[in-house]
Amino acid sequence: MDRGVGTILREARNRRKLELPEVEAATKIRFRYLRAIEDEEWDVLPGGFYTRGFIRTYASFLSLDGDRLVEDYRESVEPWHRADPARSQPSGDRPPTAPRGVLFAGLAVLAVVAVAVAAIVAFPTGGGGGSSPARPEREVLRGREAPSRVKAPPTRSKPGVTVRLTASAEVWACLLNAKGEPLVNGLILEAGTEEGPFRSGSFTVSFGNGEVKMLIDGREAQIPATSSPVGYAIDSAGKLTELEEAERPTCA
Repeated sequence: MDRGVGTILREARNRRKLELPEVEAATKIRFRYLRAIEDEEWDVLPGGFYTRGFIRTYASFLSLDGDRLVEDYRESVEPWHRADPARSQPSGDRPPTAPRGVLFAGLAVLAVVAVAVAAIVAFPTGGGGGSSPARPEREVLRGREAPSRVKAPPTRSKPGVTVRLTASAEVWACLLNAKGEPLVNGLILEAGTEEGPFRSGSFTVSFGNGEVKMLIDGREAQIPATSSPVGYAIDSAGKLTELEEAERPTCA
């Protein structure tokens, strides 16, 4: 192939006198991904079938043969890149982390509070300097047993299901709620990063690999340890259903 995939797409766009913001509005592919494709900066893109999908969509918009360009990308680029699509990404897309000094200060305050609470529990104050005798759980009033306290009715939880994500290694993630709105909008999560909990009637989710722990209503979902992309649908009962490649959300 004499020209790269990005060069072919850029030349076709210039022939049609289109700017990248116009392409972004028409294809729903982010501006920075479009620019990365044209400049062939593949490490900026999520990789795997996500990048192939972006190329196919962009080519189709320009009336080019998307399948041919995707095959060119497979042959000329993918063999030289990691199978793992979760690669480095501009720091603006990474969740902010608290400064180390602030974390240490917070831990110190929590330690002082814990010691104070323990002291109050161990040495309760009482009148006359002596320890007050323990009271029975129920007091007897005028020969009759005092009525037990009325228990408040249990509160009903909101309808839907909750999801929390924790990255065990670097992983690309896209999480949509029941309305198709992005809750985790195509971010690369570093190891230890948590997202959620989120609550919705249902969810769809995609991961660049299996390096993630997902809790559904507090129960850990079984996600295979794989370097390949995976995706799932989660219904209102918390049932997990694996999605085919074409069904997985891309947050594009």
